[in-house]
Amino acid sequence: MTFRDSLYERARRAGRRIVLPEGNDARVREAAKRIERLGLGDVQLLEGTAPRSPLPAMIGLLRTRHPQRFSTDAAAAAALQHPLTFGAALVGLDRADVMVGGATFPSGDTIRAAVWAVGMAPGISTISGAFYMVRENAVLTFTDCAAVPEPTPEQLAESAVAGARDRRRIVGDEPVVAFLSYSTKGSATGPRVERVRRACELLRSRPPDFAFDGELQVDAALVAGVAARKAPGSLAAGRANVLVFPDLDSGNIGYKLVQRLGGWEAIGPILQGLARPVSDLSRGATADDIVDTAAVAVLQAGERP
Repeated sequence: MTFRDSLYERARRAGRRIVLPEGNDARVREAAKRIERLGLGDVQLLEGTAPRSPLPAMIGLLRTRHPQRFSTDAAAAAALQHPLTFGAALVGLDRADVMVGGATFPSGDTIRAAVWAVGMAPGISTISGAFYMVRENAVLTFTDCAAVPEPTPEQLAESAVAGARDRRRIVGDEPVVAFLSYSTKGSATGPRVERVRRACELLRSRPPDFAFDGELQVDAALVAGVAARKAPGSLAAGRANVLVFPDLDSGNIGYKLVQRLGGWEAIGPILQGLARPVSDLSRGATADDIVDTAAVAVLQAGERP
């Protein structure tokens, strides 16, 4: 069974409600048909004017979460005119389990809608974006490749926590996290190396329920023979499946190199750190991309008992 087959099978079992707020787009409409045909969830497709029945509750949701930004009902109602904010509010009110949007809007709109209507997961203050890199049955999580240009040590640690949590739900295996650097265990020095080391210290203080280590060069993170020489005794070196990149440049460049030159498929970006799943789409997304993202978002919500 391929990773996609497993992804779809588990999404079917979850039985989640999926809101697609950009129903005026042909790709989104086609994706909605495929999601329903594949049995990946119950789709609510918003087309034209969204249903107004939950509007008073949505206004209350926004005003409660962000009273300074939405100081009046009119301000909240104006924000809810945006289909992504309306769709995210359905999730925030538990009228849907996940939202998948951004096919026709920039990522900033999706992220704002998520923060306003859904909020952050406990212990997380930063949204990060992961790609699930897939080749046959091999799956690697790359984070953060989509959101934070120059992450602080705290943000790197939070990206690791969010990536590990979501990997358990989406892939179904145990996360092994490597904080990447141009240095392995003191082979080099510099402010960027220190930032990664500090992220590891912060994560160690939590403490997490998954194996991790850093700072590690990417070969030491992935190749057992290299790990034995460069980082003997490491809990993560040589077997990492969650790679935490030190900045957005390296993360974005890294996933695209693996995708374009290595022949791996990239599923994402998958937004991490939210209290409930709101997924972003590239404006170049195909109907297939939307279906895959919806299946991943369903598993982010967790499988039902």
